[in-house]
Amino acid sequence: MTDSQVSPEADRRLRGWRWLALAWWLALVAVAWHQWGFWQSPRIDSDILALLPQDAGDPAVADATRRIAGNSSRDVVVMLGADDAEAVLRARHAFEAFVQDRATKGNDLLVAERSPEDWFAQARDVLAPHRDRLLTAAQRQHLENTPVDTLAESALAALYGPMGAPRLTEWRSDPLGLWPQWWQAQAAASGMTLDGDGLLQAEDRHWAVLQFTLRDSAFKLDGERRLQDLLDGASAAATAAAPGLRVLKAGVPLHAESAAVQANREVNTIGWGSLAAVLLLVWLAFRSLRPLLLVALSLLVGCAVALTVTVLVFGKIHLLTLIFGASLVGVAEDYGIHWFASRQGEPKARRWSLLRHLLPGLWLALLTSAMAYLALGLAPFPGLRQMALFSVVGLTAAFLTVIFAFPWLDGGQMRTTAFSRWLGGTLAGWPRLASRRSGIVLAVIVLVIAVPGLLRVHGNDDLRSLQSSPPALIAQQRDVGRLLGMPSPAQFYLVQGRDAEQVLRREEQLVARLHQAEAQDKVGGHRALSDWLPSQQRQQADAALTTRVENGVLAKLAAATGETLTRGAFATRPLDLETFIASPAALPVRHLWLGQVGQGMASVVMVNDLSRPDALTTFAAQAEGLEGVRWVDRTADISRLLQHYRRMMTGLLLAGVVVVFGVLALRYRWQAWRVITPTLLAGVLTVALLGWLGQPLQLFNVLALMLLLGMGIDYGIFLVEHRGDASAWLAVCVGAASTWLSFGLLGLSATPALRAFGLTLLFGIGLVWLLSPLFRPAPDQPSPPPSPSNGHTSA
Repeated sequence: MTDSQVSPEADRRLRGWRWLALAWWLALVAVAWHQWGFWQSPRIDSDILALLPQDAGDPAVADATRRIAGNSSRDVVVMLGADDAEAVLRARHAFEAFVQDRATKGNDLLVAERSPEDWFAQARDVLAPHRDRLLTAAQRQHLENTPVDTLAESALAALYGPMGAPRLTEWRSDPLGLWPQWWQAQAAASGMTLDGDGLLQAEDRHWAVLQFTLRDSAFKLDGERRLQDLLDGASAAATAAAPGLRVLKAGVPLHAESAAVQANREVNTIGWGSLAAVLLLVWLAFRSLRPLLLVALSLLVGCAVALTVTVLVFGKIHLLTLIFGASLVGVAEDYGIHWFASRQGEPKARRWSLLRHLLPGLWLALLTSAMAYLALGLAPFPGLRQMALFSVVGLTAAFLTVIFAFPWLDGGQMRTTAFSRWLGGTLAGWPRLASRRSGIVLAVIVLVIAVPGLLRVHGNDDLRSLQSSPPALIAQQRDVGRLLGMPSPAQFYLVQGRDAEQVLRREEQLVARLHQAEAQDKVGGHRALSDWLPSQQRQQADAALTTRVENGVLAKLAAATGETLTRGAFATRPLDLETFIASPAALPVRHLWLGQVGQGMASVVMVNDLSRPDALTTFAAQAEGLEGVRWVDRTADISRLLQHYRRMMTGLLLAGVVVVFGVLALRYRWQAWRVITPTLLAGVLTVALLGWLGQPLQLFNVLALMLLLGMGIDYGIFLVEHRGDASAWLAVCVGAASTWLSFGLLGLSATPALRAFGLTLLFGIGLVWLLSPLFRPAPDQPSPPPSPSNGHTSA
C-alpha cells in the first residue's frame, strides 16, 4: 500500500503530524530571531574559572577566590631588563612612546597605571598623621629592648652625621627615623624596591617595571591577537633602542587572549572540519544535492537551537561549550544519514510509512544518547552542565528536524549509488560471532590487549595538567612573579572573625608566625592587610611605645644640646578600617579585605615564593592552632574535587550501563546483549589503549566514556533493529565515520580537557564501529515486532 492509499485513521494521524511540524517551524523562526540578536553582541565567556565547581558550601573561600581573580583580571605587567641602567631607561621611553602612539591612532587597548612616585605621595599624606601607630615587628622589638640613652645617641648621630636615608617628616616628629624604615619594609614586602630612577635591581640586571590596565574585559572574544601584537610591537621598539634587552610580559589578559585566539582557531578547525567531513561522506554515499543540503540543515538547526536554549538558561555561553558543541555535528547527523540510507531505492510515495518504520529505532537512539549527555550535568561544573544542555538540545533539535521536515522536503527519488552499494555490501563479508569458538577467539584477543593496558592505567587529577597557555607565556609569568615577589592567587590564608578588629588581631598572630618562618628562610614573603593597618589594640600599644621612647630621646637630646625639643603632633584616634580602605594608601592591599562574609568579617593573607622545598607544607603549618585562620590551597582542593568526581562518574557510568541495558531489554529482550556488548568492549579496550600510551585517566576521559555509551549504542540499535541489512550498515558506516572524524579532531585541541575527550572517543568510536557487526543477529532471526500501523516491512 502506498502513502496515497492510506486509511482515514492514517490520514488523521498525518494531519496531526503536519500541525506538529508547523509548530516546529514556528519555533525555528523564533530561534532565528534570537540568533540575529545574539550575534550582534555575543555573550561568550572564555574565563576558565567559570568551568570549575563553585564552593556553594563555603562562601568565604568562593568570595576570596573571586576577589583575588577579579583584582588582577585586567592587569598587564611588562618588565624590561638590561645590564646598563641608561639602556633600560631608553627602552622604557621607547616602549611607552610606542603604546601612546598606537593609542592616538585608535588602538587604545591599554591604560598606563600611575607611577609609584605619584601613589607614594598620596599614600604618605594619608598615613603620616598616624606614623606613631605604624611599626614593624623589628622596630617594635628594637624600641622595647634598647635603652633610651643608646637610642638618643643614634638619633644624635643621624642628625649630625652624613646624610643617610631621606627623611619623610620633620626631625622632631621622627627623631629615630622610624617612618622611612617602615616604608622600606613595605616596599621590600611588595617586591618593589626601586632606585632613584624607578628601576628594580634583581639578578644582576636593572629592570623597568611598566604596569597597564586593559581598557575592556580581558575575556572579550574576537579571535584576534590585538593585545599581544601591540606588546610585541612595543617590545621591538624598546629592543631597537636598547639592543640585548630582555622583555618579560605577564597578566591574565595575555592568557585570556591566547585562549580566545586558540579557541577561535579550534572552532574553525573542529567545527568546519567536522562539517566538511560529514558533507563529503554524505555526498559519496548519495551523490545528490538534496541529502547534502538537508543533513546540513539538520546540523545547522541543531547547533542554533542548542545555542539559543543554552544562552536563555545560563545567560551566556562558554567558549569551550562552543568548541565541544562544534563536534556535535558528528552525532546529530546520524538521524539524517539513517533516513537517506533507508530511502535509497524506495519510491517517494512510501516515505511516510518509512518514517513510521524508522521512528522506534530513532527514538531509542536519541534516548540513549541524551542519557549519556545528561550524565555530564551531574557533575557540579557549570561548563559541563552547559555542554550537557547544549548537546541534548542540539541532538533533539536535529532529530525533530529530520522527522518533521525530511518527509516533506525529501520528495524526490533516491537512487542507490555505487559507493553506497559497495559500502552496504561490505557487511556480507564482515565476520559474525556465530559460534562458541569465534567468541573464545575474540575474548582471548580482548584479554591480551586489555589486561596489560589496564594494569598500566594511572589517574592524574592535578589541575595544573589542564593548563593550556603557551609554555613561553607561562615561563614569563613565572619569571615576573619571581622577580617582583608576586603572591600566588591559588594559595592563601583565609582569616575570619566576628568584626574587623578580631580579624586584624588574628591576622597579626598569623603574621608573627610568618615572620619567624621567613627569618629562618623556610618560606618566602607574604602580603597582609595588618602589615599596613594594625588592629586598634596594636595601634594603641604602638602609639604608647613611640610616645614614651621618643619623648625620652628628645629629653636626652634637649639636655645634651641645651635646646627645647618637643615632639610633633599626631592623630588622636587610631586609623580605622573604613578610612584606610577608602584611601589611596590601601591600593596594594585593598583586595585582601573581603568584608562581610556570612555572619562575620574576613580577609586573606597572600604568600609568594612557593618554589622552596616543602613550602606548601610549611605555610599550612603556620595556621595550625590559630582560631579563625585557614590555609587554602585552591589547586590542591580542585584537584581533589576532580579526583572525587572522576570516581563518582565512574560509578555512574557503571550504573548507566545497567540502566541502558534495562531500556534495551524492554525493546529487544534477549537480543539486548548484542546491542550493548560492542560498546562495553570498546570502552574497556579504550581505557587499555590509554594505559598502553601512558595517558593518565582523568575526569574528562570518564565523561567521554559516558558519551561513548550513548553514541556507541546507536550502531548496535540500527543493526539489530533492521536485522543488519545493507541500508542500516550504510547508515552506521557513514554516521560512525563522521562522528569518529568529529571527535577525533578534538584530539588536536591544545586544551587538555578537550584533547582527553577527543583521544578517548577517537579510540572508542573506532572500536565500537569495528565490533558492532560482529554481534549482529543472523538475517533469519526475528527483529523486534513493528508497530501495528507500520505498513513498511523493510528498510
